[in-house]
Amino acid sequence: MFTPLDPHSRAETVVRRLTDAITFGLLTDAEQLPSEAELAAQFGVSRVTVREALVTLRQQNLVETRRGRGGGSFVRAPAAGLAPSLRSRLAATSLPQLRDTADHYAAIAGTAARLAAQRADADDVRRIEEELDDRGRPPHRVERAFHLEVAAVAQSARLAHEEVTFAAELGTLLWSPIVPGPGDSHADHARIAAAIAAGDGDLARRLTEEHIARAVERLINLHLTLVDP
Repeated sequence: MFTPLDPHSRAETVVRRLTDAITFGLLTDAEQLPSEAELAAQFGVSRVTVREALVTLRQQNLVETRRGRGGGSFVRAPAAGLAPSLRSRLAATSLPQLRDTADHYAAIAGTAARLAAQRADADDVRRIEEELDDRGRPPHRVERAFHLEVAAVAQSARLAHEEVTFAAELGTLLWSPIVPGPGDSHADHARIAAAIAAGDGDLARRLTEEHIARAVERLINLHLTLVDP
């Protein structure tokens, strides 16, 4: 979430990063954000850019600023207020762009699952299996946590970074609450976890790619209804 932005990114990219973090619960309701100086350093932008982004987030009622002792910027996470912005983002994404990004993401996540199966020890498997407990967590947060844990277990810094990047670029839409019919994701995760525990890298990769492909098809069907009702 706080990886440096590319040189051409501006306040809208900071807004998107923080909005995505709120969407997935990485930033929780009432949580205090880092200071403007800290955010500027973490994102690699100026404080003016951060200040502009916070103004936008306040206008969207995603952040509130409190004055005085103990003040700062705090997250406001509405229960269902993000769906319109996510739908607008999906409608603005072309189908070729969506498919191309999804293909790349499936390759990254699939490779991470294969390597996780080859490199996971008992503790790694336990951590992945703990992510199968979806009680009390929205499905999109379960998805994000599961795939990030698999990427971490793969023990490849580059793959983990790519997973985070694509999760921010595509995952917000792919696993978002606006996509109907999540399917049996829990069963998919359980099969992937079992393949990793068994050390079957090829199976773990194939199951992960198929899991993502089904999610992409649901997202594309929603895209078509938004673009051409």
